[in-house]
Amino acid sequence: MVPAMAHAEAADDVFHALSNPTRRKVLEQLSAGPATVSELAAPFDMQLPSFVQHLAVLEQSRLVRSQKRGRVRTYEIAPERFRVVEDWLAARRQLWEARLDRFDRYVTQLKQKDAGS
Repeated sequence: MVPAMAHAEAADDVFHALSNPTRRKVLEQLSAGPATVSELAAPFDMQLPSFVQHLAVLEQSRLVRSQKRGRVRTYEIAPERFRVVEDWLAARRQLWEARLDRFDRYVTQLKQKDAGS
């Protein structure tokens, strides 16, 4: 079991990484399979050092991992880290569904009272 503080920090890292559209597009590219830095950078109109910073954020958040062979660095998705997002969203969904169910019951009770008056 992951301590709550560590889980919160992991969620912060992941959501920070996902907050940027460039990084989200890189993740979309990587969902098709591993790719080199130059392949990932090709669709973006930015200098390579700036682009590599985006890759560093993704790697630090552990959404991707890389390996270097010679002079070529290849990145791939690290799917297990997306579990942090799934868990956070599932908890929020459960909370809001419970709140909406209570609200629905309350509105139904009000309607029944009005119908009985």
